[in-house]
Amino acid sequence: MTVPYLSLAIWLPIFGGLLTLFAGKDRNAPVARIIALLTALAGFLITIPLYTGFDTTQANMQFLEVHPWIQYFNISYALGVDGISMPFVILNSFITIFVVIAGWEVIQEKVAQYLAAFLIMSGLTNGIFSALDGVLFYVFFEAALIPMYLIIGIWGGPNRVYAALKFFLYTLLGSLLMLVAFIYLFQHSGGSFSILDWHAAPLSMREQSWIFFAFLASFAVKVPMWPVHTWLPDAHVEAPTGGSVVLAAIALKLGAYGFLRFSLPIVPDASQYFAPLMITLSLIAVIYIGFVALVQTDMKKLVAYSSISHMGFATLGFFMFNQLGIEGALVQMISHGFVSGAMFLCIGVLYDRVHSRQIADYGGVVNTMPKFAAFFLLFAMANAGLPATSGFVGEFMVVLGAVKYNFWIGFAAATTLILGAAYTLWMYKRVVFGPVGNHHVAELKDINGREFLFLAVLALCVLGFGLYPLPLTEVMHATVDELLRHVANSKL
Repeated sequence: MTVPYLSLAIWLPIFGGLLTLFAGKDRNAPVARIIALLTALAGFLITIPLYTGFDTTQANMQFLEVHPWIQYFNISYALGVDGISMPFVILNSFITIFVVIAGWEVIQEKVAQYLAAFLIMSGLTNGIFSALDGVLFYVFFEAALIPMYLIIGIWGGPNRVYAALKFFLYTLLGSLLMLVAFIYLFQHSGGSFSILDWHAAPLSMREQSWIFFAFLASFAVKVPMWPVHTWLPDAHVEAPTGGSVVLAAIALKLGAYGFLRFSLPIVPDASQYFAPLMITLSLIAVIYIGFVALVQTDMKKLVAYSSISHMGFATLGFFMFNQLGIEGALVQMISHGFVSGAMFLCIGVLYDRVHSRQIADYGGVVNTMPKFAAFFLLFAMANAGLPATSGFVGEFMVVLGAVKYNFWIGFAAATTLILGAAYTLWMYKRVVFGPVGNHHVAELKDINGREFLFLAVLALCVLGFGLYPLPLTEVMHATVDELLRHVANSKL
């Protein structure tokens, strides 16, 4: 009997989250924390066999689970992962552990509800990455909005309700067009909601174009691409540290994943036809948003804009239709999960002590927090794309793919390495270096054992994948190769 690893990766965190809720009121907070941590650890351990048992020579879906669900409409509970989706299931489950640990002491009100929201969202997100039925994907895609909406709206900053509503409405409205596209594909694929069946749906160029823009409306908001990016800085600034970590490390990947799972294989001709548009929007995100990040005075806002710029690299890599570009974009997305998550955790460490995210309220932090300053420097360098960190590998591969596609596009994309270094290191210099800025900084205490643990593990991930990215690239190679072959053979 085969073990249903994907179902366990989805439902174990969800049921663990519900169990955490039953821990009750805040007087039972220690019990809720322990249940949440054990659930997060178990959820991650469940995903390890997905990697160890993965056949890197196969491009098809693996760990398949298919069961009838709503037979009248031919809707199935169908799960499976390939070399594109499997790393994200593991990344999501991995990051959930850090979110639980990061909120261990900081969250003092509604502790059980806070931790339960993250666990339930973790399970729903694994469902998004592994769903092979359109309706199942849509259910998970929409349901994952609810926990994040609550996280921002309840535990966020002063403008949390505004930020939560903006986040919810932006993403919900885009998703409705995706549902229309799904229903159209159902009618034109012999009455099937199977995503793999849609790859062979006979669609004219006009039909593909409409479906492409329906997908674009949904996934561009989620990435977020310019110009529908404005919800992200607000959401990041108002969200608690754990919310920012999950938003940057996981939620932004859902939109980019959608392009690879839906746009490229289902409407390949339209994807190639509109590639110049996508490349233009991606370059605007990479360059323009990089300049926007330069003028930020709030650390969280700066890293939020940095995330938009880095995700522009991912969408740029997808629409150049070469192996280096797509694999580089995927590596960049995984790396961004580690680096941006670590950056927001570092900002959270400072905020927990000083209760300010303003760069001007710091200065000379290295004098009072030398261990923290060392970790923060490593993650800042990775955010800037320093060689030997994971931040360099993906960006370098995308730049090489861009040069192969068009030299000037590659040249324009490479400017982000300069901009990334400029805004990240300028922030680091003003916050960490120089004389002690004020009495708040003078009274700071260095990171404790809990903070050292999660920063050290993330540092090992950033350095490990920076020095040896093969374990990541080898699992995606066959799947990306097959995707490119499918797109190349799809000419109408």
